[in-house]
Amino acid sequence: MPHIPASPALARFRVIDLTQVRAGPTCCRQLADWGADVIQVQMPEHMRGDDTLGGQDGSDYQYTHRNKRSVTLNLKEPEGIAALKQLIHTADVVVENFRPDVKFRLGLDHATLAQDHPRLIYASISGFGQTGPLADRPGFDQIAQGMGGLMSVTGLQGQGPVRVGIPIADLCAGIFAAQGILVALLEREVSGQGQWLHTSLLQSMVYMMDFQTARWLADGEVPQQAGNYHPTSIPTGVYKARDGYMNIAVFGSKIWERFCHTLGAPEWIDDPRFHDKACRGKNRDDLNAAINELLALQDRDHWIERFNKDGVACGHINDMSEVFDEPQVQHLGMVQDVVSNRLGPQRLVGQPMTLERTPSTMARAAPRRGEHTEEVLGELGLAASDIAQMKTRGVF
Repeated sequence: MPHIPASPALARFRVIDLTQVRAGPTCCRQLADWGADVIQVQMPEHMRGDDTLGGQDGSDYQYTHRNKRSVTLNLKEPEGIAALKQLIHTADVVVENFRPDVKFRLGLDHATLAQDHPRLIYASISGFGQTGPLADRPGFDQIAQGMGGLMSVTGLQGQGPVRVGIPIADLCAGIFAAQGILVALLEREVSGQGQWLHTSLLQSMVYMMDFQTARWLADGEVPQQAGNYHPTSIPTGVYKARDGYMNIAVFGSKIWERFCHTLGAPEWIDDPRFHDKACRGKNRDDLNAAINELLALQDRDHWIERFNKDGVACGHINDMSEVFDEPQVQHLGMVQDVVSNRLGPQRLVGQPMTLERTPSTMARAAPRRGEHTEEVLGELGLAASDIAQMKTRGVF
């Protein structure tokens, strides 16, 4: 079956996905979900390493590789490399996350490919960058979380470094790479030229530290762990009502005044311990204890309704099952349905933004390894007999 665009938005573009594990596949999923013809190139089944996310039938793999097609090519054989180069010549974008030296050894680097395909956008994702003292190191999400500073500010004070509960370095590197590809495609409309773009897990983590980097670079302050409480906006964090925990966010003096009235403590507005941001920061522990004492008088739903009504941000702390029971999550249509020929009906989280005229959909479930090899090779103009011979010779 030929390409089925998940959206008309990027349907005119073809992307060759030479990546594995998570960061690269995430980048390519972003493009596939918006309609690009993403062709995932993997090693043949008998040659594959441990490059899948929980196995091809696993939920992680199914989520990450939806809306793509899959071919297998033996890149250890010259014929496999030749077929891949022919496929790349039909594409707008190549995405790879090889170790930096591998692409040059295979002749699949941007400079080589651009000689015959100057409009090619070539995206590289690595652990630490394409050059520099750590460029050859293997990259892993948690390593980047640590080196980029995230683990130093995550967790309870004095607890020691804590990783966050998702592979955030992988995910951000993939999303930034997809953004870079879109920028390069837009620029190509002006210049007519492709280019090489690259990002890394480490770069994504340093960038995502956001205001924490500014605290150090501009103010010379080394951020510390603040646990469930915001390091600079007080009171903001996790608080306990009579029946469980909830989040409350109080930003600015006006909202602080609303918060005090809603909680039933208007006297705190003029209390010298709490009357401005600096005082609340100095007396954070006393303030949080006093807040929890009053919250314990009522259940979470009582407070959440009252605070939000009065313009103070507040909400439940959900586990994953509760997330999808949230009426607003259901209203936003975050879960989409797709049918896998092998696994049957599936429910997957879709894109977190809506384009009203060209929405993203679940056009097809994740493919089996090499499911579309013969189909794609046929699109290149190869005869059925030639494809059969390639299969016999182990090219795919």
